[in-house]
Amino acid sequence: MSLTRAFNIADLRKQARARLPDAIFDYLDGGAEDEITLHENCRVFGDYIFRPRHGVHVPSPDLSVTIMGQKMAMPMLAAPIGYSKLIHPQGELGAARAAGRKDIGYILSTISGYSLETIAAAASAPLFLQVYLLGGRAAGEATLRRAAAAGCKGLFLTIDTPVAGMRERDFRNGMKELMGRDPLAKLKYLPDFIAHPRWLTNYLLNSKMKTLPNVILADGKPFALTDVAKALETSVVTWSDLKWIRELWKGPIAIKGVLTGDDARRARDEGAHAVVVSNHGGRQLDQVATGLGALPEVAAAVGGEMEVLMDGGVRRGADIIKALALGAKAVLLGRGYAYGMAAAGEAGIDRALEIFQADLVRTMKLLGCKSVGELNASYIQKRG
Repeated sequence: MSLTRAFNIADLRKQARARLPDAIFDYLDGGAEDEITLHENCRVFGDYIFRPRHGVHVPSPDLSVTIMGQKMAMPMLAAPIGYSKLIHPQGELGAARAAGRKDIGYILSTISGYSLETIAAAASAPLFLQVYLLGGRAAGEATLRRAAAAGCKGLFLTIDTPVAGMRERDFRNGMKELMGRDPLAKLKYLPDFIAHPRWLTNYLLNSKMKTLPNVILADGKPFALTDVAKALETSVVTWSDLKWIRELWKGPIAIKGVLTGDDARRARDEGAHAVVVSNHGGRQLDQVATGLGALPEVAAAVGGEMEVLMDGGVRRGADIIKALALGAKAVLLGRGYAYGMAAAGEAGIDRALEIFQADLVRTMKLLGCKSVGELNASYIQKRG
């Protein structure tokens, strides 16, 4: 199937499944434990139906928003995805360029195969940095200084990874061994890799990730990519970290991984500019609230005082509109664009963003709503 025959994100997922070896696809596609939250993230959008205003002519709906002080053409940002270069060699570079063409924000993951400076040079729309404290505080401070020098517009501080979730697909597939340094441990993957020659060629020539170029340790060497999950346990992000980050970083900060009104208020009181209602794509603690499910509580707690963003399960423009109607100012797209990346690199991301844009325009016209800024709870209702 060609990209022109991909009419929705599910079509791009099918293409990604065909192109990637099992272990890599499952890393992108999978979630924690029984994957209940992973599936609920998508299903929950069906709990709401639309209440359109008919007899209204909307020739060109205004999709633009301002997020963390940055004007964007649509109410969405490309979310940080670790190991993007393993999914496709263009990885974060392709994502930044594609986001720029649609004039939406791009959030670079700490676990990136490209340097901040390389991504910043390629970005033509607002660039943000997602922060893990791998390598400790000193390494984190160095990364923040580089982010400021590179022109990053804000930080997304992830607070929901005190340990890595139990992603059973990754354990069964041996992702730790695949990312390790022992070449003999990789032999078991050879038959599946050979069955995906395009991916294998790219991996051998362009996609190996031995270090993280945006985490420089005290000895001046980049963080070695051995066991990131173990490293996360020794670099837990707490509210006290926000204080010194706030002192060092003068731009806006979003707290990513909020699921309760209490945590949202804590983020506000600690000086954050925004919160992201998120369960990490169902990849951390299973059987927690969906992003859409937790959104009304968070929006009610702080929506008038700070920006509320949301992620999890967004696969159609209609999903974005439902999130905005429930109080989000924008959404983060994760798998929604990453399936396109896996299918065809930068061109696949372009196609994913085109699908979302067309969905948004069409749905806004059918709703009879002229601007995303006008969306509110009156445009939706609970099913049944």
